[in-house]
Amino acid sequence: MPTVTTLSDRDREASGASLAASGASRAAPGASASGSASPDPASPGVAPFDLALFDLDYTLLPIDSDYEWARFLIRLGVVDGAEYDRRNDAFFEQYHAGTLDILEFLAFQLAPLAAHPVEQLDAWRERFVDEVIRPRIADAARTLVDWHRARGDLCAIVTATNEFVTRPIADEFGIEHLIATRIETADGRYTGRPLGTPSFREGKVQRTSEWLASLGRSWSGFARSHFYSDSANDVPLLERVTDPVATNPDARLAALARERGWRTMRLFE
Repeated sequence: MPTVTTLSDRDREASGASLAASGASRAAPGASASGSASPDPASPGVAPFDLALFDLDYTLLPIDSDYEWARFLIRLGVVDGAEYDRRNDAFFEQYHAGTLDILEFLAFQLAPLAAHPVEQLDAWRERFVDEVIRPRIADAARTLVDWHRARGDLCAIVTATNEFVTRPIADEFGIEHLIATRIETADGRYTGRPLGTPSFREGKVQRTSEWLASLGRSWSGFARSHFYSDSANDVPLLERVTDPVATNPDARLAALARERGWRTMRLFE
């Protein structure tokens, strides 16, 4: 596994530890460490080495893609700037306090998608990834993902952020499998409503179990399962895997990781 440093008792804002990117295999996407093509671990009859699950915001990214997408829309002038900014900040604070009503938040987050044609949204999203996301991806985060992919692990990003915002971000990491909050569509447009169970808190466990079943897999089919997350909101999924890793953890998760002896790592400052 890539060389990591373990956090001290300080929370993520105070810690100066970092992932040592030089300690991991830097095999090209889709290749094993030896450079030969890796089998697709999701293919029938192919047994992946491990299951590797990654939260996205503040775990692989040093930002919250939900929050930054809202700010991007404000800069574009396509939403009511002052009111949208106020509500965006309020939901952001509720999430970190562990008090977020996910359905109320999704009604807010998805409303702009229903107000514009998909073609226009896609163009804005391309700019968003170019201007906001790609420049913020840390080499250490890419290294961690690449290490799991090169081993032949079955990898997925599991995030509460919606699939529209996160699909191109998963692609940036070379991760095919994305478990994100789904969005209802009708007549070629987004309706602004979530579809099915949001991948939030216990919903992450449910959605991951459903995804594994869709591949003909199960939790018991892996000797080890890993989940990397920064947030105490993800405790249900952290408790479900064999190898939980508190990654850039918030204060609540850092305390819980110390209490339970979970491994802790940091990918960025």
